[in-house]
Amino acid sequence: MNSVTFAFVGQTLTALPSGALWWPSESLLVVSDLHLGKSERIARRGGTLLPPYDTVETLTRLASDLQAISARTVLCLGDSFDDLMAGEALDDNARDALRALQAGRRWLWLEGNHDPGPLDFKGEHLADFSIGPITFRHIATREAGAGEISGHYHPKAKLQGGSRPCFMADEGRLILPAYGCYTGGLDWTAPVLRTLFADRALAYLTGRRVLTVPVPRAA
Repeated sequence: MNSVTFAFVGQTLTALPSGALWWPSESLLVVSDLHLGKSERIARRGGTLLPPYDTVETLTRLASDLQAISARTVLCLGDSFDDLMAGEALDDNARDALRALQAGRRWLWLEGNHDPGPLDFKGEHLADFSIGPITFRHIATREAGAGEISGHYHPKAKLQGGSRPCFMADEGRLILPAYGCYTGGLDWTAPVLRTLFADRALAYLTGRRVLTVPVPRAA
């Protein structure tokens, strides 16, 4: 699958090319910032019209990951919907696709800043979630101890010739890239993001295969 496996607070985790995180010992697949319904939300607010295929493409990618990895639990790290109305506006096809992915699995929805409350979807709706030495939440907190995994910032590595969404990690903190289509990203050297990490942080770049590179110092 062209993934990269690494150690994090004594656990073995795998960064997948799609931007999902796999924790095999817990049979847990983690995704962040799906932003389902983004094109609908932008159209509703009078923005530039986008092709309305983002939800289908995002759920198709997730289905592919779940077909390759039979996770017993899926954890969505917040901003799963572009806003609460976007979640309510999902059409029947999208809802059916989501129900099919949830069937036979434990499904955890963490609250994000775009979706700060539960929607009418199967699963558990939580502010955060802890298992073993790891705590999952939507937005990283500076006072968190080792073992925090979050999303929110949509980190992107700017390289010669373009940029790629990336995981960012040091010994105690891990931030996932956005999993959804049509999502922008924050440069990996932006001070608000880079200063969350130790100097010797690593990035796992998504794409056809995951690449491991050191994160540059903040600009």
